[in-house]
Amino acid sequence: MKKKLLCAALLGGLGLAHAASAQEFDDRWYLTGSVGYNFQDDDRRTSDAPFGTIGLGKFISPNWSVDGELNYQNPNFRSANDVTGSNPDLNWSQYGISFDFRYHWISEGRSWNPYALFGVGYQRSEEEYDNFPNPDSPAESKDGNFAAKVGLGIQSTFANRVAVRTEVALRGDFNDDSYAANGSQDWGGYPHNQSESYFTDLLASVGVVIPLGPPPVAPVAPAPVPVDNCADRDSDGDGVNDCDDRCPNTAAGTTVGPDGCPVPVTIDLRGVNFDFDRSTLRPDAVAILNEAIEILRRYPDLRVEVAGHTDSVGTDAYNQGLSERRARAVYDYITSNGIDAGRLVGPVGYGESRPIAPNTNPDGSDNPEGRARNRRTELNVQN
Repeated sequence: MKKKLLCAALLGGLGLAHAASAQEFDDRWYLTGSVGYNFQDDDRRTSDAPFGTIGLGKFISPNWSVDGELNYQNPNFRSANDVTGSNPDLNWSQYGISFDFRYHWISEGRSWNPYALFGVGYQRSEEEYDNFPNPDSPAESKDGNFAAKVGLGIQSTFANRVAVRTEVALRGDFNDDSYAANGSQDWGGYPHNQSESYFTDLLASVGVVIPLGPPPVAPVAPAPVPVDNCADRDSDGDGVNDCDDRCPNTAAGTTVGPDGCPVPVTIDLRGVNFDFDRSTLRPDAVAILNEAIEILRRYPDLRVEVAGHTDSVGTDAYNQGLSERRARAVYDYITSNGIDAGRLVGPVGYGESRPIAPNTNPDGSDNPEGRARNRRTELNVQN
């Protein structure tokens, strides 16, 4: 009989669970209620009985739920004089509270999911029992004690605001003061265990889970934020995009390199060289300076530095003075040909500090061609 009832509960719950439709997990509080059958431990001296529960719970993660649950059952107590039947004149009732943790194995798209149950709680028993031949018969025993249970079940997903749950569990009732644990040595002629400290009941049930409140609304994905693509911008207008521009506030018209930073630009005065130890312009240099003057006239916003250089022959101090005189010769020629002195920086002499060719050969011998190239002037663009 017990096996038939247990199978019926499982199959009934499984069918209801399959009928439920799938829904995403949510963390709403829910009410629970269930009915089932309590297969009593034989050592209780009670018959099996139906039971009911009511509770409140919620999911605390996609897989874990926690319920607080009240239960009640009222089995018939078998008298010592009638071990095959029930004595309707004797009362035996049991009620309690438990806190149940369920781990659900969730599978997307499936309308039901199995779970494992772990619970702890408090159970209270109220018993009447024959105390014959004492005049105070029937006697009473009332006791509350710790209880724990484990079990397995399946639960449908929420459909039409209701989920279905079917479950089988073992509950350990640690009651060592009951009449069954400390009764007479003989129970209607049948031997009885006198040292029971707990009882194990089998619980099979089918219930419902009713969520409270409206279902959660899926969050609306925020509108995509426009991508601020620095590669498409050139804030300072220097021709280098903002991603690559390491000098983002370059003044307009400044000549910059690939990194957006100003780079020194020199108007080519190649050929404006000087004789050794001289600072006077040679005739061949005049034509080159005239071309530079035309460039300055064509670009009236251009500002240049007039710089003079020497080779390495002579002392540093002498060469410094010589380079300044050479810069002065070019400076005077340019200003005398109509270029405003306000557009010129200098004249500046750099002595022998900035050679553009080696003054000596690798073996240490003199390099006349290199020294000749170093005896020069330059117009270095400043903007």
